[in-house]
Amino acid sequence: MAETVALLGTFETKPEELHALSNMLTGRGLKVLSFDLSLSSGGDVLPGEEKLRRMAAMVEQTSAGIVEAAPDAVLAIGGGTGSEMALRAMRALPLGLPKFLITTLPFDPRAALADNDVTLIPTLCDIQGMNAPLRRIFHRTATMVAAAARALPEDEATRRAVAVSLLGVTQQAGEKILQRLRDAGQETATFHSNGFGGAALARFAAGGALSGVIDMTVNEIVRMHVAGAHVPMPTRFTCAAALPRIVLPGTLSFLDGGVRDQMPEAYKARPHYRQSSYFTHVQLTEAEMDRAARALAADLNTSSAHCEVLVPMGGFSSEDRPGGAIESLALREQAAEIFEAEARAFTVTRLPYHIADQETADEAVSRLLRHL
Repeated sequence: MAETVALLGTFETKPEELHALSNMLTGRGLKVLSFDLSLSSGGDVLPGEEKLRRMAAMVEQTSAGIVEAAPDAVLAIGGGTGSEMALRAMRALPLGLPKFLITTLPFDPRAALADNDVTLIPTLCDIQGMNAPLRRIFHRTATMVAAAARALPEDEATRRAVAVSLLGVTQQAGEKILQRLRDAGQETATFHSNGFGGAALARFAAGGALSGVIDMTVNEIVRMHVAGAHVPMPTRFTCAAALPRIVLPGTLSFLDGGVRDQMPEAYKARPHYRQSSYFTHVQLTEAEMDRAARALAADLNTSSAHCEVLVPMGGFSSEDRPGGAIESLALREQAAEIFEAEARAFTVTRLPYHIADQETADEAVSRLLRHL
């Protein structure tokens, strides 16, 4: 039986392009199921609120239709409005289902893709009638979709992974932990805790793709409760409540102040350093540490499976160490005391090491393996 692909687009405004793409897909042996995202405006410019209402209704209808059809892959094309609707419709679909969007990319896609495994294919030119660049993109995309629509081997489709959260300032620690997990025969999946990657971790956990978690980079608790750009992720630190979990307060002692020259003067007066041209790490105050650590403890207290907080008293990140730019034993002591006082559904162990020390990795992995 031929694999099926759901083809999404506004047939009212892009019939030529969608027809051409449909022909290329069927030419590769795929069965095409068309889903029209048109807003039925008759060519008129809809008032803003009416347009948003119709968009929401169309997204809901399309998502339900795709779920019922259960295709082997999904492909959409769109400009601004069409791409937004397509991404929202695909957000309701299972992780792992191949999803592609051919788009003019008229917006920052990070928020839309934070927990949505869609492959973006930029057109560079506008989608306004067929031409040589679009035909090349359509042909290559149709080939990719045909390959992706084929079923994965059963072991690849069902294998679960241990999730590990990372940032550059915990990279060395993460590499040691990942190596220990792989040496123990564990599949691993890493997530970048930059205000977006944690949303994906939560989605993976909700989808049953994880066997356990070593959450060693908790930057997003600071972003959510103190300062920093992030997408909504209300379940970031509760999503793994039913999974064996080891938590280290990596990065808990700083916030991201952004570009240094644009930071408030109050941030510049604190210990800080430039991680890059775009990111400046600013040491937390005691009040901010109190807020962040208590928020993290409250989320960890939802745990129903084994949850253990390991506090590396030698430092929480690459510059939180003796001689480091934001080193503070007082903040580490404060965090440990809060975790110990607030623990209800988790245990707390202080380690006399830095987060990047091999001993920390050995402790984290060995303690997790006992409960997998």
